Amino acid sequence: MTTYARLGKTASSALIFATVGCWVTSFCAAQATPVESSDQQQTDLARLTETSGVDPGLSPSTETELATSPVEIVSPRTEADITTEQAVSATHEVGMITPTDSLIESEEAFEDTNVQDLAQALPDMEEASDPTVPDPLFVDPLEAVEESDPMGQVTSVSQLRDVSPGDWAYEALRSLVERYGCIAGYPDGTFRGNRAMTRYEFAAGLNACLQQIERLIAGRSEFPTGDLEALRRLVLEFEAEIATLGARVDNLEGRTAFLEDNQFSTTTKIFGQAILGVQGRSDDNDFELATSQLTDQDTNVTLINNLQLSLFTQLSPRSLLLTSFQAGNGNNSPSFSNTLGNFVRLGYEGDNDNDLELTDLNYRQLIGRNVAVIVGPEGVNPVNVFRGVNRIESAGSGPLSSFAQRNPVINVGNGSGGIGFDWQIATRLSLQGVYSASTPADVDNGIFGGDNGETSAGAQLVVSPIDTIDLSLQYINAYSPFGRLGTGIGDDQVVLRGINGRAPINTNAFGAGLEWRATSRITFGGWAGYTISDFKGDDGEVETFNWMAFLNFPDLFGEGNMGGLYVGQPPRIIDSDLPDGRNVPSFLTEGNFFAEPGDQPDTTTHVEAFYRWQVADNISITPGVIVIFNPLHNDDNDTITIGAIRTTFTF
Repeated sequence: MTTYARLGKTASSALIFATVGCWVTSFCAAQATPVESSDQQQTDLARLTETSGVDPGLSPSTETELATSPVEIVSPRTEADITTEQAVSATHEVGMITPTDSLIESEEAFEDTNVQDLAQALPDMEEASDPTVPDPLFVDPLEAVEESDPMGQVTSVSQLRDVSPGDWAYEALRSLVERYGCIAGYPDGTFRGNRAMTRYEFAAGLNACLQQIERLIAGRSEFPTGDLEALRRLVLEFEAEIATLGARVDNLEGRTAFLEDNQFSTTTKIFGQAILGVQGRSDDNDFELATSQLTDQDTNVTLINNLQLSLFTQLSPRSLLLTSFQAGNGNNSPSFSNTLGNFVRLGYEGDNDNDLELTDLNYRQLIGRNVAVIVGPEGVNPVNVFRGVNRIESAGSGPLSSFAQRNPVINVGNGSGGIGFDWQIATRLSLQGVYSASTPADVDNGIFGGDNGETSAGAQLVVSPIDTIDLSLQYINAYSPFGRLGTGIGDDQVVLRGINGRAPINTNAFGAGLEWRATSRITFGGWAGYTISDFKGDDGEVETFNWMAFLNFPDLFGEGNMGGLYVGQPPRIIDSDLPDGRNVPSFLTEGNFFAEPGDQPDTTTHVEAFYRWQVADNISITPGVIVIFNPLHNDDNDTITIGAIRTTFTF
């Protein structure tokens, strides 16, 4: 190669690195502006999340998405999600803040948001330097803003501590700094020259460097002719990209101006989802209840609607206020709501005659980098604080039934308001805790329950030993003066009430969950739950058990779609040794108010299959079939088949 060719190649390399340096300068400056509030997608409204979203699935108690999202918080997800639950990909990894599938649901309102949804409304953080390691749960947004500020123009190449004289581009960088002043670095004194860039980024850097050269030309009469010729060639080569970039900037400026003129609030973002469900079940289903032979009266095809609306108000870069409302109409089993209804209830039911109800009112705050707290009179309970390992749990975009949303033991306690926390102990380990009361505003019961209030306190540990596996362990201690668990699923009433309407019990609930993302298109998972309730009115205990196994098929027949197959056993009384007149199983089968101890005679099996078709970014249609064998845990009862088509609109 001739000396002239070598010089030409060196000059070209120098110009290329000049554009890289200028691009870094302009790009860093753009990223330095803090975001007031980030979008939260799929909460079930959840994963708040998915996921929560918003969050995270609907249930007779509330829909889970602090993520993901969804809110879960998440993401969130959410539930509508609101969801972005579609970042229910690897985003619900433990140690990562993600959109949950959803908004928050309560027993009547079924919204779902997780504590991590707080982070979804905070400024976006830089990616971790190691792409194989998830980001910490909570990154200080103030620090992130500070680090994204550009260092400004470099006056000497020695200021870049990751550039040494032995680097192959050292001379080019030194020449560009000294001759043109067209290089900038990061606040930590690095240049990061190994980062890849797109042609658009190169065009932006080239444009910035040309402007710098124009200023230099205007200030001096002589300029190297070879440099000008090389620059002209570069301009011609990237002329199309520069023009496209200019058009895109103009378009963005116009859209930004429109949003600023028409925004609802500078601090509040609105998320929501509307669900329309068409459902019906097989006719002439006979079942036995307290020795009476009854026929299912609620088999007509019906149309159920449910609307959720959530407002995320960012009070500071590290805190927000969540306010959610819900209105719905339709009940899948009004004739036998607390018996047969516990086995056929759908996740998107929220019947309140379309009256607008407040379902979430809570404040969320980041403390340090790894802890978030949530406190409020509405929407603070295990469903909305614990992170769900099933990333699609969501009333709007997850399974159709209430039972398939999540482990029923997480609903134990029927909580409404209280206080909770989410602590990211390590990258792959997190702990959530919550205390909740069913009627915190009632002057007779208050936050500690009183004589007629229900309370619960619990914790969940989530572990991800590897990137594709999430494990969760739950424990909840709950008190109910009415002899019920508060799940609204399966055997919920575990002690018959006395003539005064009371049956005080103290319940210890234990749960475990697993999700294994075997491939990008197949996810295995399941859970198991066990409760033991101590009857405080006399001696005796009641035990229940439930389980579920599921298969999810993300992106089945198209991106954003989802197939699901769920098989499980709703909560079943497996042992009851209460005094005569209090045992539920014998009463249901024998109709004897002085029923003897024992368990349910048989076992109900729940089988559910559904397919979610993502018609558009904000519209999904989910047809599905649910088959319930031996409903009410009695093989004398007819098998029930439910068909449903759910349409979800998120906004």
